[in-house]
Amino acid sequence: MDTDLDPLRRAVATMQAVRERCVWSARISHRDLVPYLQEEAAELVDAVEAGTRDDLREELGDLLWQVLFHSQIAAEDGDDPFDIDDVARALTEKMVRRHPHVFGDAVATTPEEVLVHWNAAKAAEKSARTSVLDGVSPHMPSLALAQKMLGRVGAVIDSPLPPSPSPASEEELGDALLALVAAARAQGWDAERALRERLRGVEVEVRRAESHADGVA
Repeated sequence: MDTDLDPLRRAVATMQAVRERCVWSARISHRDLVPYLQEEAAELVDAVEAGTRDDLREELGDLLWQVLFHSQIAAEDGDDPFDIDDVARALTEKMVRRHPHVFGDAVATTPEEVLVHWNAAKAAEKSARTSVLDGVSPHMPSLALAQKMLGRVGAVIDSPLPPSPSPASEEELGDALLALVAAARAQGWDAERALRERLRGVEVEVRRAESHADGVA
């Protein structure tokens, strides 16, 4: 491998070599990679919220590997190939469009004004969409999906009603959970993160109790 390449280009060359010479990697498709992509994204979230700087650097690299892997698979497509350079080029063009206050003459002095420019540029790009829910992935975790949908549907339907204090059915439980997500969003809270962090607390409590039980035994 050419050691004179910059680190990112060396990573691309490493991916190309692995794809070509590793019998497992050579047979993988985009769809085959999806579980690994989801796992790596989740591990990056853990590193951001509860890991060390070393954890964060490693997990960013693992997620970058997934991007390189998908890009290499795409480059081998016989009908509509594109490679990592095409991905990077399209990304740069999109980010320049969405930041006219950075790369153009628009002015934004507050985060709210930045969001106005972002949403206007995004709306222009997605003018062919027929629903506010177009582009929202149903594969997101349920709480995160609820937050995303509620952010889109406010102009179309009414907000959920206050949650029932004691849901009597699974349907009512769903209504109650959705209402709680709406309440969290109104406060600027992240329901998905709140539950993750509480579950981390439960894990600490369980492991502490197990450790104490082992000590007693």
